[in-house]
Amino acid sequence: MSLIFNPFTQKNVTLNNRIVLSPMCMYSADDDGKVTDWHIVHYGTRAAGKVGLLILEATAVESRGRISAKDLGLWNDEQMAGLKQIVSFAHSQGVKAGIQLAHAGRKAEVDERIIAPSAIPFSEGGPVPAEMGPKEISEVIQAFADSARRAKEIGFDVVEIHAAHGYLLHEFLSPLSNKRTDEYGGDLEGRSRLLKEVIKAVQAEWGQERPLYVRISAVDYHPDGLQIEDSIALARLLKEWGVDLIDVSSGGLIPNPPSRIFPGYQVAFAEAIKKQVGIATGAVGLITTTEQAEEILGNERADLVFLARELLRDPYWVLHAAQKLGINDLAPNQYSRAF
Repeated sequence: MSLIFNPFTQKNVTLNNRIVLSPMCMYSADDDGKVTDWHIVHYGTRAAGKVGLLILEATAVESRGRISAKDLGLWNDEQMAGLKQIVSFAHSQGVKAGIQLAHAGRKAEVDERIIAPSAIPFSEGGPVPAEMGPKEISEVIQAFADSARRAKEIGFDVVEIHAAHGYLLHEFLSPLSNKRTDEYGGDLEGRSRLLKEVIKAVQAEWGQERPLYVRISAVDYHPDGLQIEDSIALARLLKEWGVDLIDVSSGGLIPNPPSRIFPGYQVAFAEAIKKQVGIATGAVGLITTTEQAEEILGNERADLVFLARELLRDPYWVLHAAQKLGINDLAPNQYSRAF
């Protein structure tokens, strides 16, 4: 029995297989953050390709929290209709749908006041963000909660909170970008306080019966930044706070890529967190083949395999993997003659 096609159940959600469309920004929204035809076709194609779970791209909880002016948003009710269309089609294909709720913080490239834990730009010569005060912290927490309420009303199966890749919640977590001296700075407990408060606010709207994921960057690729030991400690807190799965990525906080990138280069981070903390994890990062995915699952290095660029190249990766493994009844009826 292929482990890829072994169902995965958490709370009230069962995925038909262990392959996840990793959230990837399409930069194709209208300027008002609404879904366009591109999103309908892009996500619909991956749903027809039978991924176990598709997670929509980083979706801003505030207008000022967009990475770009072409990002999807969920900061108002008018943005819900197009997202409902995507979720409805995914469900018609037996595919679960998730949404990644995000705030870009100092990495926002929009014509609005950008905010961060401290007034430190992302890159030398870049725009200097405003240090957040109590009012803006409260506004961000409420924005995540309101977006989670809308995600529930739309019918999403999973919510993922984006706390990675140098965006706002990651900026609070890392000592490189968080120099605060109040209760939201200092040690890991202080630096993770905003994430804790966002999680609790989201849970109050999302409910305890639905899975909640958090994406983290396990390391900052800087000697003074987050190391895997810090992320293991954070994972213990996330487990305590009721998070169901940690989607483990890396980097993005500073313009400093890892010195070496190779197939599965981030899987060891997911494995360390899974085995040392006892929480479900998702592995991502240059995973391209059926054999890689089976190895990750078979050696219990992660519970789910997140594919990103490979699902851009081949939206029918799951169908091709099934065909290779002798599973011949997975394709949509409309495509069955090809499989």
